[in-house]
Amino acid sequence: MIEAQSLCKSYGNFIAVDDLSFSVEPGQVLGFLGPNGAGKSTTMKMLTGFLTPSSGTALINGIDVTENSVAALHHIGYLPEGAPSYGEMTVQQFLTFVARARLIETRLLADSVARAIGKLNLAAVKHQPIETLSKGFKRRVGLAQAIIHDPQILILDEPTDGLDPNQKYEVRRLIQEMAQDKIIVISTHILEEVEAVCNRVMIISDGRLLADDTPRGLISRSRYHNAVSMVVAGAEKVASILSELPEVAKAELRDGELTLFPAQENGLFEAITAAISRHQWEVASLRLEAGRLDEVFRSITRSEATSC
Repeated sequence: MIEAQSLCKSYGNFIAVDDLSFSVEPGQVLGFLGPNGAGKSTTMKMLTGFLTPSSGTALINGIDVTENSVAALHHIGYLPEGAPSYGEMTVQQFLTFVARARLIETRLLADSVARAIGKLNLAAVKHQPIETLSKGFKRRVGLAQAIIHDPQILILDEPTDGLDPNQKYEVRRLIQEMAQDKIIVISTHILEEVEAVCNRVMIISDGRLLADDTPRGLISRSRYHNAVSMVVAGAEKVASILSELPEVAKAELRDGELTLFPAQENGLFEAITAAISRHQWEVASLRLEAGRLDEVFRSITRSEATSC
């Protein structure tokens, strides 16, 4: 388990992390969201013992990282921002070096390196110096070193940064596979990544926790939750007619798309499809909105900025 207890980090008068408390249990993939400068990377560095809190602490499987960071790190795989490495080393040399630093037994070392190379599809570049690799391959090398000792806890700062769509898919699939028996914390600004792999989301801004929910729970806060969007001929006239329905709270026409917002929890989609059939409108597209995470994110973080 990860337990953050009143974590604070300040630099003079600037407060980077402000009294942050939470816990994460096995099986949870926690998406850590926030605007640039929100305190995400600072929090991760404190969780891993690379940065000492100004006050508060973090426990990794009961081990206080401020008192015994070396013991805590045995349980953690960490991908820091930028995936630093030794550029003159080949991929295999670097991962072997990391495996030795992780005190993996000599008899298991070669298998551990080969397994990490296989999981991140690095076989084609394993004898290539890291400094000659693309940004995407460097990121995959960073992920390989994080998992090389099969840790119980993975803390990943922007794990798919620089990867192409196929590489992102492979990394997300790997995260989902590992999530069954590990704790995984992911800092990311890619909202689709949160929806794809996370079962819990925390949003922070100015170092403070603003929301802690499931992705579905956050999406349900969206003003678009259960709204209906459509592209239809004569949209202005259609909007005027549909606005009179008791199931419609509001109609918005933007960039050729008409969105109808619900006046109640259920019944809007059925009422609109009935109206379409009745009036024989020419509809190019019609969809029921689950909600929009980006809109929820902006709403939460802007509200915080306004209150400050």
